[in-house]
Amino acid sequence: MKVLKFVLLLVGVILIAVGLYNAFVPQQVLDIGPVEVSAKEGLSNQTLGMIGLGVLALIAGVFIKNRK
Repeated sequence: MKVLKFVLLLVGVILIAVGLYNAFVPQQVLDIGPVEVSAKEGLSNQTLGMIGLGVLALIAGVFIKNRK
């Protein structure tokens, strides 16, 4: 159970960090001739989902019981 607890805590921190990075760091714009591709900035559903799953993983990792 110690391994599961560690993995949940690690995954939670990584998901929250990646979600916050995607939400607040400006994305690059690709401009090739007449075609311009840009990424949406700000909080999207995917970003909120990543942060939410990260929080759930952290909570699960904190409250998981060790077997004796």
